[in-house]
Amino acid sequence: MDLFDDEPAPPAPIDRNAPLAERMRPRTLDELVGQEALVGPGRPLREAIEHDRLRSIILWGPPGTGKTTLARLIASATRAHFVAFSAVLSGIKEIREVMAEAEQSRRRSGRRTILFVDEIHRFNRAQQDAFLPRVESGDIVLIGATTENPSFEVNSALLSRSKVHVLSPLTPDALAAILRRALEDPERGLAGTVTATDDALTGIARYANGDARIALNMLEAAANVATGGEIDAALVADLAQNRSLLYDKTGEEHYNLISALHKSMRNSDPDAAVYWLARMVESGEDALYIARRLVRFASEDVGNADPQALAITVAAKDAVHFMGMPEGNTALAQAAIYLATAPKSNAVYRAYGAAAEAAAKEVAEPVPLHLRNAPTRLMKALDYGKGYRYAHAEADGVADMDCLPPAQQGRRFYEPTDRGFEREVTQRLEEWRRLRGRHK
Repeated sequence: MDLFDDEPAPPAPIDRNAPLAERMRPRTLDELVGQEALVGPGRPLREAIEHDRLRSIILWGPPGTGKTTLARLIASATRAHFVAFSAVLSGIKEIREVMAEAEQSRRRSGRRTILFVDEIHRFNRAQQDAFLPRVESGDIVLIGATTENPSFEVNSALLSRSKVHVLSPLTPDALAAILRRALEDPERGLAGTVTATDDALTGIARYANGDARIALNMLEAAANVATGGEIDAALVADLAQNRSLLYDKTGEEHYNLISALHKSMRNSDPDAAVYWLARMVESGEDALYIARRLVRFASEDVGNADPQALAITVAAKDAVHFMGMPEGNTALAQAAIYLATAPKSNAVYRAYGAAAEAAAKEVAEPVPLHLRNAPTRLMKALDYGKGYRYAHAEADGVADMDCLPPAQQGRRFYEPTDRGFEREVTQRLEEWRRLRGRHK
């Protein structure tokens, strides 16, 4: 639709040379598969679209889930002016022109402008700020589409004035339904030219990983090379040898997967741990990044419940550095499984956190004199080292001596658990405290 058209433009004729994914875009909300929770009958967003009461929204979801399609369906349903452009191809100049035209349009005819911005996360904060005055005045209704988490990629002021709608990855069943529609549609699809077995469609759906565009592109590629007019599972398997996993090493999925790995190991689930590890490795994640996270986990979540965990993870890091990938994948898997099956304790993590807080917020008391070295005559004259008790010279190997400054004496930062090796640590500490008490 042109910016100042009074009526929607007639539907464009079907271009049989366009990619199948483009030809099969849904033409109505009822054709939009897999997002029923968002735009099914009676849902608030659908009601707003059908009654032309839409307010600014952000459509957030993985590629191929229908964000651009939904925006086009809104364009066909609204009586407002509809303008669309991509953040990849447009800059601040185009934004300002659209803002000015939207303001003039509303003053002249009272009609709103719906502005669709694809990949809005590619605009920087200053560019996003340009939308705010017109959104606040009501001159435009903004529809932003993004594959990135809006919490991190969309200006907070703009986000507060918009409703975020999350589009879910398409399930294999939803993708299979889309593929069957393409096979059966005589006008836009492949009806009469090719057929496909159920196993083939299942294989394509799995390969697509929730992305309808990938699924339809794969179907079209298979149709172009199918012998005898039938797509079977063997052909799909041959075409799908190098599946591209959904992953962005700098985006949200990076953090989602490492979070899943950490929490699976913390919950002592080696099967989940090695699965999430494999997802990261097979997607091309930096192996040394994974190794660093395992080393951190060894001290944060296992700690002294199994002191060997830190040695295992450092060895895995060295193995990855020495061998590289893919040979290093089993070293990472060994370490992850070891961590998942090790006894857990975050006592070291808690001890450091409590000590760091005390060091940062409380009075920084001087080091007690008896704990100071006295390498010079002056320092000895100032009582440096006076009263120090050499633990090895004590009968029990424990001296009657406080090692914390006066205000901290008696405070316990490290509270070991009763799991793994820390059970023995607890017993040692109790015995040493008893001995120090006896000396007193």
